[in-house]
Amino acid sequence: MNIVCAETVLSGKSAFQTLGECTVWPDRDITREHLLQTDALIIRSKTKVDAALLEGTPVQFVGTATAGTDHLDTDWLDQNHISWSAAPGCNANSVAEYITAALLHLTQKKSFSLNQKTIGIIGCGNVGRAVIKKAHALQLNILQNDPPRASQEPAFPQTPLPSLLPECDIVTLHTPLTKEGSWPTAHLASYDFFESLKPGAIFMNAARGGICDYDTWLHTQEQHMLTASVLDVWNPEPQIRPDCIQQASLATPHIAGHSFEGKFNGTLACYQALCKKYNLTPRWDYEADIPEAPIPYLEIDANPFETEEALLHHIIQTVYSIEHDDQQLRSNLPIDEIERAIHFDQLRKNYPLRREFNATQLRLHNATEQTEHKLSQLGFRICF
Repeated sequence: MNIVCAETVLSGKSAFQTLGECTVWPDRDITREHLLQTDALIIRSKTKVDAALLEGTPVQFVGTATAGTDHLDTDWLDQNHISWSAAPGCNANSVAEYITAALLHLTQKKSFSLNQKTIGIIGCGNVGRAVIKKAHALQLNILQNDPPRASQEPAFPQTPLPSLLPECDIVTLHTPLTKEGSWPTAHLASYDFFESLKPGAIFMNAARGGICDYDTWLHTQEQHMLTASVLDVWNPEPQIRPDCIQQASLATPHIAGHSFEGKFNGTLACYQALCKKYNLTPRWDYEADIPEAPIPYLEIDANPFETEEALLHHIIQTVYSIEHDDQQLRSNLPIDEIERAIHFDQLRKNYPLRREFNATQLRLHNATEQTEHKLSQLGFRICF
């Protein structure tokens, strides 16, 4: 079997060479010519898969090591009987940890407390569910909005947007990007959305750039209608807009889901799908490719911290510094659009190892049981 694998697929060569001849190419450089003798194509979101790429090639399987599929022309793939797979939920916990880190960063930067705050979670699929778990751990009040789920689940606690937006201190987007159907999400966050937001709310988008009308968002920022905005996704990408970066409280290069586990889960899902399609015996020893966490053990005395949120922020920023991601995007941001696109892609391609919270064992001194329980719910392994 001949397999072409995009270079940003984590452990791609290690995994897929156990099933056949595996050739690795830069994601945006993969062309039809590379696929003329290829059976399977393994990619991430930077490679667009459609008729222009695949027509006339022998490719019979496309696997994307991502949760989203908007870079795949799935209708064309289905019509041409080409199997495809994605990895829904692979990076859900990674995104939820990003949201947690961002909120705790803002409590310190903006000097406010999450106590008694209400978060509105728009899109309650795999990622939204993971964010809900973290929000419960942080003892936030939660309102949910997901029309597709509400239409299929009578017990789903749906709050319509006109009711949710004025009530929420924090609003975070976790929908797919859709342009058709009963509930399109393209430019969901536009004029009416921002006009309906509670004054001084926090706006967060770690879903897809096209869900937000960033011209309208900029106007909202200039009118000081928001306390803060956390943006991980942009429109367009990779030709990101400097004016949007400058106005965001936290700006990161589409890496919310880029924990090691988030990317590794995507590779594993593609590998398992390819094995299933061709009835192959899995031979990849994936556990051998899992690195030790940069901080496998952390011991903290709670006494020096004035508030619980200051302690939580310190612990989380020690294992994952969202501030560093923000600084990396802003530093030396090129003026030239092409160079900006390269800068953006390089930050994603060379993203440093980030393990999720449960890769770190935590020992606390002088902390309350409530704090220990909260950190456990957030994902840390507490040792006594």
